[in-house]
Amino acid sequence: MNITNDIKYVGVNDHDIDLFESQYVVENGMAYNSYVIMDKKIAVLDSVDAHFTHEWLDNIQNVTGRKAPDYLIVQHMEPDHSANIANFMKLYPDAKVVSSVKSFAMMEQFFGTNFADRQIIVKEGDTLSLGKHELSFVAAPMVHWPEVMMTYDACDKVFFSADAFGKFGALDAEEDWACEARRYYFGIVGKYGTQVQNLLKKAAKLDIQTICPLHGPVLSENLEYYLKLYNTWSSYGIETEGILIAYTSVYGNTRKAVELLADKLRAKGCPKVVVNDLARCDMAEAVEDAFRYGKIVLATTTYNADIFPFMKEFIGHLLERNFQNRKIGIIENGSWAPMAAKIIKKMLEGCKNTTFTNATVSMKSALNEESSAQLEALAEELCKDYLAQKDETANKNDMTALFKIGYGLYVVTSNDGEKDNGLIVNTVSQVTDNPNRVAVCINKANYSHHIIKQTGIMNVNCLSTEAPFQVFQNFGFQSGRTADKFADIEVLRSDNGLAFLPRYINAFMSLKVERYVDFDTHGMFICTVTEARVISDVETMTYNYYQSHVKPKPETEGKKGFVCKICGYIYEGDVLPDDFICPLCKHGAADFEPIG
Repeated sequence: MNITNDIKYVGVNDHDIDLFESQYVVENGMAYNSYVIMDKKIAVLDSVDAHFTHEWLDNIQNVTGRKAPDYLIVQHMEPDHSANIANFMKLYPDAKVVSSVKSFAMMEQFFGTNFADRQIIVKEGDTLSLGKHELSFVAAPMVHWPEVMMTYDACDKVFFSADAFGKFGALDAEEDWACEARRYYFGIVGKYGTQVQNLLKKAAKLDIQTICPLHGPVLSENLEYYLKLYNTWSSYGIETEGILIAYTSVYGNTRKAVELLADKLRAKGCPKVVVNDLARCDMAEAVEDAFRYGKIVLATTTYNADIFPFMKEFIGHLLERNFQNRKIGIIENGSWAPMAAKIIKKMLEGCKNTTFTNATVSMKSALNEESSAQLEALAEELCKDYLAQKDETANKNDMTALFKIGYGLYVVTSNDGEKDNGLIVNTVSQVTDNPNRVAVCINKANYSHHIIKQTGIMNVNCLSTEAPFQVFQNFGFQSGRTADKFADIEVLRSDNGLAFLPRYINAFMSLKVERYVDFDTHGMFICTVTEARVISDVETMTYNYYQSHVKPKPETEGKKGFVCKICGYIYEGDVLPDDFICPLCKHGAADFEPIG
């Protein structure tokens, strides 16, 4: 297989394997990828599993002919990629092995030698010239081992990504990439979301046209799709709107409650309901579903004053992978002393930005009138946002939406006639209640101010505490004049035709401008409320909550200068100019504070 004119595929397919890493079912096998770059100097990138020594060496020789490779670049030391290092070095005695310090330490452990007289140690930013192909190295510790190093070829714009962007399945398997890539990611890499986010920031600075992972297909089309998914997964965001119900049932009564709940959720407009019997399903698939959907219901019996073993195992997998940013409902069953809800909440109490539903279903043996009412209340609470988002089921005159206004953070949406726009604001307040009027202050420098002055309408989206930092980056750190802030967002519309956010809000109001007050740098729009919907009961995002829990902590250690209180941008220097504007969030010098 030719990746480019100079880059060739020399990996292998494994159709004999049943369990990858002795735990993940792989019905369609696995691919162990390896690549050769042909140039004045020849480089081989990574080896393959020990069962395919000769097939791999044959593949290399078929590509290189009589030419001996000059380098073996080792990006990752897991044995499915490193098992044949010693065999390669024996076959090609003049070749050098290129890798990180930590990799050479592991080679000593695996092979009894670190090839001291033939090693080339590289680190972040180092380069290796093959001729016209200039390779640079990108450190990616804990994605997902500490020694991992990735390689970028500037000539062909190819990124060799080690285990990142990999998937289960041999290359000749015809299957959707995302399904098995998601199961692979959350099973193997999922714990290391922060590290993957750091890698994505590095990758964003490179001109990448092709991604060559160590498992799964080479990616060369629609790279934005794969990068977007990896960003969602590694930030523990919601990939798909819907609800997962994960359950265990001993004699069938808990299962009946789960089936009834699933029917109720579908009837109330839940876009996707997934039900997993934890005793029988692939546990890895259940784990991926928990990270895919925004809400999860855990249903289980009390068992030996604890919870049923499969549920305990499932929750353990979630905790191991830093489960967060989700809403959780609970169904517990116990014939004399139901304890599951208490135990589950205790287990999950440390999960970041995770909330429990107000409604909990507590069964004693089987559903009765009381627990059936609890089940209905749980379904209603879980679907409240879905009901409010749909025109046919929404209460469009729910003026309790006004109660969501606080000194918080909001997204004001508008439309310039060609595209939707959105802006982060923090000055929204109710002025009167008869009629209901709201005041919104917007900086005149913002494009949204210009649009709203022309159109006279806007939507105010009340951000909830579930909103991740990416929301603020998207709507606050770029101009709607040049950027399409809704490019990757499924647009929902209110009666005035404007967009409202499909997630991360607890309410929105449609406003019609009655009066405008000029306040020099800002303009105040006095508006009538024309539509108001309550989406959820999640708390409103206050400015203090954003500062304490959402905004990333700036990496100021060892640096001297000033840090932006809004976005964390660091200005290094002894004096901050009075007219300095933050290049990220566009706030002025007044919003900077000295480091230390």
